[in-house]
Amino acid sequence: MTTTAELTLRTATAADIASVDALLAIAYPASLKADYAPSVLVTALPLISRARPELVTSGTYSLAERGGQLLGAGGWTRVAPGGAREGQGVGHVRHLVVDHRAQRQGVGRALMARVLAEAREAGLTRLDCQATRTAVPFYAALGFEVLGPVSVPLRPGIVFPAVAMRRAL
Repeated sequence: MTTTAELTLRTATAADIASVDALLAIAYPASLKADYAPSVLVTALPLISRARPELVTSGTYSLAERGGQLLGAGGWTRVAPGGAREGQGVGHVRHLVVDHRAQRQGVGRALMARVLAEAREAGLTRLDCQATRTAVPFYAALGFEVLGPVSVPLRPGIVFPAVAMRRAL
């Protein structure tokens, strides 16, 4: 567990799935509405605003809390979204979210500092990310480079427009 300026970072467990689910359900609709058409959000939000139990319990997914309130979550895996495995040393930023009321308060940066440190310690040399359009400036400020637009398949006939990004570790 890491504590910085009253912000506590800890590894998520199965007991946190419902809390992460609630955070995603409140944060994504508020955060993404400026960068996505309502027609995209109406189909995508029910699918992306759900905690992934296998990710939350992976041991590489962290929570950021202040005063007992969950403000952010995110992590990394060696497996890409969709289940593909890439070469040795490649990891993927996964399902990073910050409560829209706590954005620009260092929560996302603290989570990403932990992600980057853990990924380096695990021997990774690169992190890839499928960023929302909203999150591109955040990741760019952390040294990620834009590779280009990607369409993330959510279900047959439903894709979510995102941006592929990459950072060397």
